[in-house]
Amino acid sequence: MKRLLLPVAAAAVIASLAACGSSSGPTAHDASQPMIYVSSPRAPAYIANCLESRLSRVRMSRVGGATEIAVGSDSNNSYFVTLTPLNAGSVVKVTHPANAPDDPPEPEMRFSIARCAT
Repeated sequence: MKRLLLPVAAAAVIASLAACGSSSGPTAHDASQPMIYVSSPRAPAYIANCLESRLSRVRMSRVGGATEIAVGSDSNNSYFVTLTPLNAGSVVKVTHPANAPDDPPEPEMRFSIARCAT
């Protein structure tokens, strides 16, 4: 039984890492489809403060119980992050409109989200 668990666990890790990569196709930067949608054990305030310390041009606002973060220049937001409380943690949703610049570059944004949400 232990021999079976190792390959299954390895496959789950590989699938998780593959999901973190950029997608291609017409929905890659569709604002209606999040590029990242994960749950985190971290509180929204922790994630927001972490992202603010790692990224430049970050503006935060509160909408109801959620924290919304716009990343990019004032006139051209590149990414939108929504942090919604869930029990003691958060749901993290990141969207990137099709016409928005990659500022910061997508790999840097994904890395910051991963570091702050775990």
